[in-house]
This record gives sequence, structure tokens and C-alpha cells, in this order.
Amino acid sequence: MNHFGNFTPPGKNRTNLWRLRVFEIVIGLSFFILAARIYTIQLIAHQEYVAQADENRLDTVSIPATRGIIIDRNGVQLAVNVASANVTVTPALLPDTDSDEEMAVLERLSRLINIPLSGELHTVDERGIPEQSLLAMVREGQGIAPYDPVVVKKDVSQETARIILADKANLPGVDIDWVSVREYPTGPLTSHLIGYMGRISEKYAEEYEAKGYVLDRDRIGYDGMEYFAEDLLAGTWGMQQVVRDVAGKLVTTIGDPQLPMPGYSLRLTIDTELQEAAQEALADQIIELNTYYNEIVTERGVVIAANPRTGEILAMVSWPTYDNQRFARDLDVAYYLQVYQDPLRPLFNQAVGSLYPPGSIFKVITLTGVLEEGVVTPEQEIVDPGHIDLVNRYYPNDPGQSQRFVCWIERGTGGGHGKVDALHALAWSCDVYFYKVGGGYTNPENGYVEVPDIGLGIERLGWWMEMFGLGKMTGIELPAEANIEYLAIIPGPDWKRRVWGENWSTGDTYNSAFGQGYVTTTPLQMLNALNMIANNGIMTRPTLIREVIDADGHVVQGFQPEYTDMRDVLQEAWPEQHDDDPYPGTLDQTLQVVQEGMRAAVTIEGGTALAADLSYVPVAGKTGTAEYCDDIAASLNLCKPGNWPSHAWYMGYAPYSDPEIAVIAFVYNGGEGALVALPIATKVIDAYFQIKARRAIEQQNNQTPSPQPVDGG
Repeated sequence: MNHFGNFTPPGKNRTNLWRLRVFEIVIGLSFFILAARIYTIQLIAHQEYVAQADENRLDTVSIPATRGIIIDRNGVQLAVNVASANVTVTPALLPDTDSDEEMAVLERLSRLINIPLSGELHTVDERGIPEQSLLAMVREGQGIAPYDPVVVKKDVSQETARIILADKANLPGVDIDWVSVREYPTGPLTSHLIGYMGRISEKYAEEYEAKGYVLDRDRIGYDGMEYFAEDLLAGTWGMQQVVRDVAGKLVTTIGDPQLPMPGYSLRLTIDTELQEAAQEALADQIIELNTYYNEIVTERGVVIAANPRTGEILAMVSWPTYDNQRFARDLDVAYYLQVYQDPLRPLFNQAVGSLYPPGSIFKVITLTGVLEEGVVTPEQEIVDPGHIDLVNRYYPNDPGQSQRFVCWIERGTGGGHGKVDALHALAWSCDVYFYKVGGGYTNPENGYVEVPDIGLGIERLGWWMEMFGLGKMTGIELPAEANIEYLAIIPGPDWKRRVWGENWSTGDTYNSAFGQGYVTTTPLQMLNALNMIANNGIMTRPTLIREVIDADGHVVQGFQPEYTDMRDVLQEAWPEQHDDDPYPGTLDQTLQVVQEGMRAAVTIEGGTALAADLSYVPVAGKTGTAEYCDDIAASLNLCKPGNWPSHAWYMGYAPYSDPEIAVIAFVYNGGEGALVALPIATKVIDAYFQIKARRAIEQQNNQTPSPQPVDGG
């Protein structure tokens, strides 16, 4: 205290008053900001925050749909659904974390389902993701959503599921979740057609999540029908809105659920019994061939059977095959890696996805083009002395520079076929005939022009390949066809310059005319060509789907063949290729010659397919032996000039006058088609008619009224 008593200096009062005013302003601003914030939350952004709150407490649960099944044309099950038991652990329902009681529960469960309790697992699942120990899976689920069940083991045995359910009192938080999984009763017999299912990979995660799939729960089709018809088979997922608390625990449901819609089922065109006969015929022939040579000369082949009038595929075998049942419940990683890395590529469907030189079965296309273009007449005879020499245009006076083209018969007999017309050219498979009509021929010794100019020529031959559908997708419902880079190689000058950097030669045309050189096709494409010939110029789209059936068993999409009349195609396309000249309309006569040539191959002396004849049904056919030099043959030093290895081909149909079945058989590195591929196709045709006759008898017996009891009075 000073002598002024309690008097406060005026400056100090002003300072305190200023501080008070600042404090009042801060308080006022705080209340203003708070009021503005409340106004914003309650009025302006009310709906946004309500939506966020709802998002935190509301959840939409996906309800899986029942996947459609797949059956063959006669109702044999090819892909069905069966119940499977998954073991789940709900972390929030376990005893206290890290307590002795929790460890006791997890240790017991670990022993029951044979999963390590802790530590790092040096294994990966089918997606390549490292697998986890039981404790790691539980702790991960605990940190994300403790009230959500964690699947710790899929597809346990029925016995293990019963033990867990019976001992639930001692296994709190552990439960069994029954789910539907796929089963493939016919396994390797139809695996290339049916495919398999697997988990959704990261590559497709976004796409399938948008459709309602749950990544860790749902599986999708891979390959075959499972892939192609995924949208049909899968159905539509249902939805249920639920309320969860902050821990993720389900509190209640809201409203009625949107029920799932079951997927459609498929009835295929395949006849499983014929499929089995075809696979057995192919496998037996491969074994017989390897036994004969006392070494492994081949392990690959294809057989396809179809109804040429409708395009229905009755059997399709690609050998070797794989067991899709090993992928039905969960991917068998070790087995998958085994078949994936196998150089024989058993996962790959060779029937639709592999290109091979067709050899002499291709002659039906060349002959059709030659006769339609008027290069020669059906009756015109071409001389086959066994070989011809093509003069080197750069060294015309040096015979040593000529290129020799040999007929297959000269290799065995030392001579040729003599004079050959169109029918016999096909029946005897005369190579020299096709050299000459394909690329033209002038005798170098006397200058006699036997086939003028360039014959059919490579440009028009390529055009006829396109007319037969080569180079285009056949439309078969299999992904393997869509995944190959080329659907056939249709060679020509531009193609050769672009790919090989070389000019086209007459020799290239000669080779192409009988399906060699650069010409390649898939087995299915050549069957398609055969079907068109057998069906008198009507091409049918090959199909595997006969009916689409709903969950109540009603057919929602029946079978309707898709036809293309080659006459209509030629009528439209001919003028552009032939200087605006109209199509002369000669296909009926041409196809009659081709058909008669194929029939003669089975019936006349010297026919290459005599062994294909069946006593009870007339058969028409064409053999093929196609030399090749691919990467495999080259690596084995098999591509020796003049003695290349060869594939075996045969294609045929029956009955000749009214075809019901067409078959193509192919054996990789099989050698002569008449000796190796022909017996396979003949067995399949025979099996078709035997099965048909047996079923007719069975049906007749089933329709016969039961005998009435005799009155003993």
C-alpha cells in the first residue's frame, strides 16, 4: 500500500477493461461459431450427416443365389451343387483375448481342423496369397469386425463338422457354416466342356463386386460352360438391410429381404455315353500306337462328333484331359500347378484352341473351289505320274534346280495314280491332281498346258477357305476359341511378305492346295467344313447348349439350329471376287461330286478309307496325313527334309444319304490318318448307332404294357 491508499491508476483500469472486452468478444464469437455449426449440422447438412450415421450403423448383407446345374442331353448330371461345411470363428464370442480359456478353445480347434495354431505358414492359397495360422486369422478378424464370423477352414469332412457341432459347449465362438459347392460327377470325361470354379482374383474383383459378389465367399466359373454361362448359371444375389452397433454386432434387420433369384440350368447337346466311347477310342489308339513303336510317339489328340443337320456337338474330347473335380470344392494348388506346367497342356482344349496343318482332309475345300471356279470339270482327267517337277524360274534350264512334288502313292509303289478325275482324286487322295489344279501346270518337257495359268490360285483358295468359315469364330460356346490369336492361317502373298518377309511361290500354292505348307485350322473348323458338305451346302453353327431351364424346370430357351446357306453367301460374295459376274449356281452339282468322292474313298478299290466301311450303314470319309514342323518337333530334331513327322487325321459321316453324325479324329504325331485316326472315328460312328439301337429297344420295352395276370380259375 502506498500513500494514495486503495486508489488504482487510470491506466490499469483501461487495461482490465480491454481484456474484458476481448474476452467477451471471444466468448461471443465462440457462441456464434457454435450456433452456426449447430445450424449447419441440424439444417443445412442434416441429410448428409444422417446418411453418414446410417452408413455407420446400417449394412447390406448379400444373400447368395443357388447356382444352376449342368446336365447332358439325356439328363446325366455334369455339374451339380452339394452341401459343404466351413468352420467359422466369431472373435467376439471367444473367451477373453489371450486368456487360458481362449487358447484352450483355439488349440482344440487347431487339432480338429489340422491348421497350425500360430507361426508363419509357408504355403499360399489358390490366388497366391500366403496362408495364415489359426490365431493370425482370428486376430485379423478381431481387429476388423469382431462379430463377423471368420472362415478358418473350408470343406471339412462330415465327421469333423459333427464333432464341432456336438462339442459347441466347449468351443464358444466356433460354428459350422453350411454352404453350397460344385461337384463334377463325370470329372475328366467332360472337364474341357464344363470347366471349373475358383475364387475371384484381384483382376476381376471390382467387376464382380459391382454385380453383388462377395470376394471371400463367392466363386466364379473358369473355362468351359462354367465360364461362358456365368451370368446364366449364377442367378441374382438377394439383399437384406441390417443394423449393427459400433462393434459390428448385428442388432436387427430392416424391412423384408430382397430374395435371391436362382440361376438357370443348362441342358447340353453332349451325349455322355458317346463322349465316353470317343474318349476311350482315342486313348486306346494312343496306347496301341505307343506300344507298337515301343516308345512314346504321341500323347495328344482330339475327337469331335456332331449332328451335321443341327450343329449339335454330341461329343468333344481333347486328350490329355484333367480332373476338374480336384477344383470343385477348393483349388488343389499342387495339382493345378502340375497340370498347368505339364508340356502336354491338359488344361487346354485342343479341339477349339489349337491350330494344326489339316493335310489331305483339306482337299474337300480345294476341290469345291476348283469345280465351282471352273478350273477343271468333274470328268476332266489329270495325269498323275507319281510326281511333278516345278521348274525354278531363275534357273529354267537347270533340272537340278527344279523342285519335286511327290504323290503319297509313289513313296510306297514307285508310281502314280495315272489318269485321275475329280471323284477319284478325292477317293484316292491324289496329291498330284491337287498340285496341278491348285496352282496350274505346264509340262516342262513338251510344253503341254494341262491346267492353264495358276489353276485355282492361292488368292481364290484363300477366298474359299473363308467361304467354309476358316478364319472366323465358329460360335461354339467355349472360351478357348475366343482366346487363340488366329482362328486359322489363310496364307497368301501379302501374308507371307508380312510374316516371313518372302515372296509367294507356285510351290507354296501346291502345298496349300492339299492342306500343307502354311495352312492351319482347328479340328472344330474342319468338322464345320465337313458338316457343310454332308448337309448339302447348309452350314450349321456348332453348339453345346440345347436348353436353358429355370428353377422350376421350365424350358425358357429351347434349341433352334442356326443355319447359313452357302448358296446365299456365294450369291452375295461372288460378284466382288469375280469382276461383277453373277454366281452361276453350281454348288449342288459340285457338292454331289465331293460327297461321291468321299463315299468312294470308303467303297472303291484304292480308296484311302476302306477300313471305315460299316456293314449296316453307308459311310463317307476322307483321310489325312499332315506333315508338320512345330517347336516341339524342331527341338527333338525331327524336322528332316523329305521325312518330316506327321499328324493323323480322318473325318467322316453317316448315313451317307441322310447324315445323322459327323466325326473328326486327330492324333498329334500319329502318322498315317488311315491307320491311326480312321479307326477312332469309325469306333465313334459305330458306338453312335449301337447306342441309338439299344435305346430304341429300351424305350420300346418301357412302353410295352405289363402282362396281365392269368386267371387260374
